[in-house]
Amino acid sequence: MIAVDTNILVYAHRRDSPWHERAAHCVRELAEGGATWAVPWPCIHEFLAIVTHERLYSPPSPLGKAIDQVQAWLESPALVLLAEGEGYWATLGQLLSAAKVTGPRVHDARIAALCIHSHVRELLSADRDFSRFGSLTTRNPLLPA
Repeated sequence: MIAVDTNILVYAHRRDSPWHERAAHCVRELAEGGATWAVPWPCIHEFLAIVTHERLYSPPSPLGKAIDQVQAWLESPALVLLAEGEGYWATLGQLLSAAKVTGPRVHDARIAALCIHSHVRELLSADRDFSRFGSLTTRNPLLPA
């Protein structure tokens, strides 16, 4: 299963992003394909916070459009939303300790732990910080192959 990080979702949504076309193509292929794909719930929350933030985008995405975008992704029959469940804490605690993660990077560890705990084979992200979690394979789909 492939999971998608917040930044890919943001770029897929924001037409003013220089990475919009590549990110939109990537997400569209996953959403319309037959293979199971995933988005961690924290990435949905972060997506909404980022695209509607007036200090990050001028103009920001209207809340209604951002919600509609999430709803469109949720309509993909192959989408799985990753959430904490039984045994998640052990995975997160191990990641935090092994990577010596503190502060704001705990958020990335949370996403990584959700992916690892849910047996995600690859996380699509433009964020290189995930490389500190060696047991999670990441790939930046915005870079040329």
